[in-house]
Amino acid sequence: MAKKVRIGMLGAGRIGKLHATNLVNAVPDAEVVMIADPFMNEATEEWAKGLGVTNVTKDSEAVFANPDVDAVFICSSTDTHAEFIVKAAEAGKHIFCEKPIATDIKVIEDALAAVDKAGVKLQVGFVRRFDHNHKKVRDTVASGMLGAPSIVKVTSRDPEAPPMAYVKVSGGIFMDMMIHDFDMVRYLSGSEVTEVSAYGTVMIDEEFKKYDDVDTAIVMLKFENGAIGVIDNSREAPYGYDQRTEVHCAKGCVQVANDLNDTSMISTADGVVCEKPTWFFLERYNNAFIAETNAFVDAVMNDKEVPVSGIDGLMPVKIAKAAKISLDEGRPVKISEI
Repeated sequence: MAKKVRIGMLGAGRIGKLHATNLVNAVPDAEVVMIADPFMNEATEEWAKGLGVTNVTKDSEAVFANPDVDAVFICSSTDTHAEFIVKAAEAGKHIFCEKPIATDIKVIEDALAAVDKAGVKLQVGFVRRFDHNHKKVRDTVASGMLGAPSIVKVTSRDPEAPPMAYVKVSGGIFMDMMIHDFDMVRYLSGSEVTEVSAYGTVMIDEEFKKYDDVDTAIVMLKFENGAIGVIDNSREAPYGYDQRTEVHCAKGCVQVANDLNDTSMISTADGVVCEKPTWFFLERYNNAFIAETNAFVDAVMNDKEVPVSGIDGLMPVKIAKAAKISLDEGRPVKISEI
């Protein structure tokens, strides 16, 4: 292994640019040596050069074939993730992959089998685990100081609805949005979900119905450890990015509110005014993106376990599928059915 982990980027869209910029500017043990994107153009090449990366290509195969690449960051479209995981594993590259690995359980399992066979590391990009607020909730629960968890609550509401071109291919609210929260409840509770009951409606834009989707949803959950939980999602919260978590336990409760643009509070005879939540995920979770990237590089450099495994990538997809069945059929669905 070189003195730095040499990274090949697969995908240079919004999330790829974010990861590449963080790797160059905020991860001292990493070096981005190559960037591949099928839509590589002059603007993207200039952006790459600005980061000091001159080896750019439209050909993903060149990344897998490059002996100077120790690890890949898969930031391409979801339908390529599993294929790229298998190719990277077969080439002996360690892997960071954005969520979800795939929307088909068998495809995910085959990808994980390829990783196991190759003996490489795979970390899945559930970034909210690295947020200072959510991590505090999890660490408090895991310490046992509050006793056994009994209620897990997650609120996640985006500031504005995505474009319909995205909704058309996203896999639906449970697969592309609430999947983060399915990972979060496993993380916060320290337990697996056993049963899901989902409710959804269209309250924001009738266009969602065209794609068999909803824009407003609540999911109730049962856990192996006896706890129960609830997640609420909305595609549009005009006041900002609403991200709150709470775990109620036998001896107390731990909860976190939103990060605000600033924490000032102005109190007058007319009322009390404070700032809105940060606008979206790039603002709220940028430090978490840096932390998860450092954690992956550290795992590769020092042969440690990755903090978010392939199984952590698989289980939220199973929960998402159970939620969709529950919504469609109007009944509780056990994860064992999936």
